[in-house]
Amino acid sequence: MPADSNGVVTGSVVTKDGWPIPHAVVTVIDAAGGQVGRSGVGPDGRFMVNGLGPGTYTVITTAAGHAPQARTGVVRSGRPAQLGALVLSVAGGTVLPAPGLWRIDPVHTTIGATAVHLGFSKIHGRFTEFAGTIELTDPLERSSAELVIEARSIDTGNDMRDGHLRSPDFLDVECHPQIRYVGRGLTLHGLDRGVLDGDLTMKEVTRPVRLDISYLGAGADPWGGTRAGFTATTRLDRDEFGMIWNQSVLAGVFAVGRTLLVELDVQVIRES
Repeated sequence: MPADSNGVVTGSVVTKDGWPIPHAVVTVIDAAGGQVGRSGVGPDGRFMVNGLGPGTYTVITTAAGHAPQARTGVVRSGRPAQLGALVLSVAGGTVLPAPGLWRIDPVHTTIGATAVHLGFSKIHGRFTEFAGTIELTDPLERSSAELVIEARSIDTGNDMRDGHLRSPDFLDVECHPQIRYVGRGLTLHGLDRGVLDGDLTMKEVTRPVRLDISYLGAGADPWGGTRAGFTATTRLDRDEFGMIWNQSVLAGVFAVGRTLLVELDVQVIRES
């Protein structure tokens, strides 16, 4: 062991979306090709390999189901080698879902919206009743999607607030019971990113809305089916859809922000 063996290599092991990979193993190899350190990864994805002398090392990260990765780390006397986030990809690369009709699984899908409250905090809500399909084509750019949301199903965890959101001040669910999105026009930015252009109809107002899409993967489920996962995000100006109610709490600061952050975590099942 080198006389100065207080050096460490630190970092975290995560997926491309930032989720920790707690079963990963980190191995440190010196310039002569010998293993000089090894560490498992904690539940938060972080690791630390200590007992290293100054020098340049190869840090190899492995995890079941993921492609291994090698990085260089330089340990200097009194200074750790901080590698940051080591991103592992799924073994075999990204496998795109097969063409065909895929139906949204409402049990494993979340549709949420977030608004700024009083200018400094946030209110989170979600819709609990919805249905939709995704028609994947070859090429994927011709794919389409349809989503229908029951407006009355908005849930922010507070009955009084939910009642106000269902009123004519906001969603006006008695007169406009459904929110509808029709997406036609997928533009890919690599295999797992893209944008979907479509039209959102809410309170009889239809506006073009672009969704930023991330593809998470696909595979078999325990019930003999095939599933795929996506996330989608966008921002909406609620005033454009006739939801103009507000209260001013300070000059230029309102009770509820105009901009809504809409986030969808979607799991779909391929129709047989």
